[in-house]
Amino acid sequence: MRTFKYKFTKLTTTLIYIGIALCVAAFGVNIFSIITGDVAASANPVYPIIQYTLMFLVPIVLLVVLISLIISSYYSIEGSTLKTSFGIIKSKYDISTIDTILLDRNTNKLTVYFKNNNFVVIVVKEEWYDEFIDALCKANKNIEFSIKSKDPDKDNKDDKKKK
Repeated sequence: MRTFKYKFTKLTTTLIYIGIALCVAAFGVNIFSIITGDVAASANPVYPIIQYTLMFLVPIVLLVVLISLIISSYYSIEGSTLKTSFGIIKSKYDISTIDTILLDRNTNKLTVYFKNNNFVVIVVKEEWYDEFIDALCKANKNIEFSIKSKDPDKDNKDDKKKK
């Protein structure tokens, strides 16, 4: 089994860690509020109990989702199966249904196209593109690999416009 870690942008990684910190802070604020006697001061204790249950549940669920994004976001090739995992969301694809792998140099994206006209954009480090393609092609020899090169004329036109 070959595993390739999902590559988050720096902004996304920062937002995930900020979200984790906010979840921990919300949990602490809720505990402080309960300790200070907010529930006991209420005339009807049922509503504060429901309120605090939801106030604990939301940060805990969000914390689990955010931590799972950091820990469990990857692509793996195991036998004849391509598995994608994005936190708690997991998918499996049969490698025999892969038609084409396209490396677009303009956008620097690696895309896997299936025979049923679906596709998956692979988001890993650029250094891993060759290893990922090799692993898929070893699992299925019928996969077509193509590279869409940068258009040199486009760069020349942009240079002419600047002058």
